[in-house]
Parts: sequence; structure tokens; C-alpha cells
Amino acid sequence: MQNRIRIIFVDDERNILQGLRRMLRPMRDKWDLAFANGGNEALEHLAAEPCDVIISDIRMPQMTGVELLENVRRRHPHMIRFVLSGQAARETIIDAVGPTHQYLAKPCDAETLKAAIGRLEMLRDLLPVEKLREAISALESLPSMPSLYDELTRQLRGPEVSVKSVCRIISADIGMSGKLLQLVGSGFFGPPRHVSTPAEAAKVLGIDIIKSLALSLNVLTPFDPVKMEGFAMGTLWKHSTTVADHARKIAESQGADKKTADAAFIAGMLHDVGKIVLAEQLAEDYRSAVALARAEGVDSLEAERRIFGATHAQVGAYLLGIWGLEDSTVEATAYHHCPSAASNFTDFTALTAVHVAYCLDEGRAVDTEYLARLGLADSMTKWRDIRPKEIHKEPANV
Repeated sequence: MQNRIRIIFVDDERNILQGLRRMLRPMRDKWDLAFANGGNEALEHLAAEPCDVIISDIRMPQMTGVELLENVRRRHPHMIRFVLSGQAARETIIDAVGPTHQYLAKPCDAETLKAAIGRLEMLRDLLPVEKLREAISALESLPSMPSLYDELTRQLRGPEVSVKSVCRIISADIGMSGKLLQLVGSGFFGPPRHVSTPAEAAKVLGIDIIKSLALSLNVLTPFDPVKMEGFAMGTLWKHSTTVADHARKIAESQGADKKTADAAFIAGMLHDVGKIVLAEQLAEDYRSAVALARAEGVDSLEAERRIFGATHAQVGAYLLGIWGLEDSTVEATAYHHCPSAASNFTDFTALTAVHVAYCLDEGRAVDTEYLARLGLADSMTKWRDIRPKEIHKEPANV
């Protein structure tokens, strides 16, 4: 367990801050809490006393919440950044997408706020390496496949935008899928919603918002082949889409409810996002890990542990967690290599489906102890037989 989590709340209305202070008084023995009346006061406090989390209103005079969070992202990149705000113009919220990890709407009850912060504590325990947490917190979005990004921008710039085509492109891309699921699941543009696919998230947000993200704010961007030299984005794309399809089929074959099947698909698509984070944010170290695995013939996970002190699974789970994606997706990402390490040992979940689909696609041994504990040790033949028949064609220009 690490040190107590340190949180600063920022609002220009003193009565709001007083209400938050009263609401969270029972947590004083667990968390270190600070309260700042406006952006300037918050930055002064952070210069003297660093914090782990900032939770700010968005509509403030002198310095807006967006300006404050941009300042925090640059000066204190390790911090997790939340907006806690009432109604705001769509343009203001769009501007907040880049520097904000999660959006909480006012009024926010005590249990919702405590749960959001408590989840951050668990994520910090999952990824205890501060250098990695800082790299993840500084990330605004995940880079996309160049071919898919180019196709999306052509569609969006066209005289008549095809909603169906835009949804298809986004649902095929790991980076775009992750970002849109963050925006819908965390409630940036309305109440948080469960969606079954990234395409559904795109429909919820609408073309105007997607245009702003891709064309104006550059929140959706292609990966840089120079910066990420040697990173096999196309191979990762093919693996992720195959695992997503197979994980959904596995869940459906077990009679899982729709929500579990949806979670299996989304987690299958995103289970390796940690590799993209490491290759994009810590490219030189990531290349060292790949070289180490090849030179010494060690497993890639062991190479990552030696270089980073953690694995891409932990990194990906941390990112999806601070972005507010559902717990089932975070769990499946964190433990898809070793489900026995997860807390849930009794039920079939999205983790089960993703683990099996991942192992079958990679040719790895499944966690037989885990499957035996679930009473599913004899299910592998059935699951092999329902592997996706279609071989995903790798997009061009990767």
C-alpha cells in the first residue's frame, strides 16, 4: 500500500468547497484533502504541496477549469485530472476533453465521489511505478492506425458524412475506440452510459463532436512511425480485433448476459493498449524491452518487468481505469495473462473470455487452475471450435 492519496478540490464558489469539505469529512483519516478557491490559488498550493488528484469546476472566472487542468498537465504530469461541474456549453466540454481524465457532473453525491477516488487508490496499487503513472497521466489519447485515421478524416471532411462508415472506422481502431468509450462512459456529454461497442459510443457522441475531436482539437491522431519505430501496430491491430471477436463468441457460448458479452468484446479490443502507451510514451525503453526479450529468449512480460518494473497489462489497466472505463474492462486488461491473480475466482466474467481468446490467438497455455476453479476445464475444445473463421485483413499503411 502506498502513501495516502492527496486530493485538491478547486471551485470559485466557497460554499461549494465548504459542502465538499463537509461531505468528505469522514475520509480525513484516509485521504489528504485540500481546497482551493480558484485556479491561481490551486497552482500556488500545488507548487508548495504536490497532490495526486485534482478535481476542478470547469466554469470559473480569471482562470477557467480547462486552463487550470492544462497548466496542471504541463507542470504536474503525474496528477489525475477530474472535472466536477454543472451544466456547461458543449464547446467548453470539448475543450476539456484533452486535459481531463474523467468528468463528474454536479450535483455529485458523496458515494459517487468516494467511489471514484477509491478506485484511483486501487489503480495506484495495481501500478506502483511512479514513472509509468506519470507517463500515462500525461497522455491525452491513444494514437490510431494511420490508414484508419486517414479514412476517418476523409469521411469527416466530405460533403456528406456517412454515420455508418464513421462508426465502422472507429470500431476497428484501438486508439479511437478507447477514447470514445472514455467520453461516453465518464459522462462528458451527458450521463455516463454503458455501450455495447465503440460504434455505439460513436453514435452517442454524434458526428459534430467526433469532427471536433479529429479535425479541430487533434485529440484523435495517427501514430508516428518515426517515434514508434519498430512497433508492429498492424500486428497488434489484427491480434486485438481477433481476440475481441472470439471473446464475445466465448461469452455468448457460455450463456453470459449481454453486458458481459459486450464487456468481453470491448476488453478484447483494448487488452493490449498498454503496449501502445509504452511504445508511444517511453519508446526507447520499450525498444529495449523488445530487444531484451529477443536477445535472452525471455518472455516479453519478463522483459517488461526488468525494464519498466511492470507489464503492459498493468499499464493498460491503469489508463483505462483513470479514463473511467468499466471495472470489467479494467480487470480483463490487467489480468488477461494471469486470471488467477484477479480477485474474482468463482464466476465466468469478461476476463475469462479475454484470457482464453488471447491464449488461443497467441498459442499460449491457458491458466488451467483458474478454469478448473470455475468448473470450465473441459470447455477448451468448444471454445477452440468457435474461433472467428474470418482472418482480419491488416489495413494498409501500417
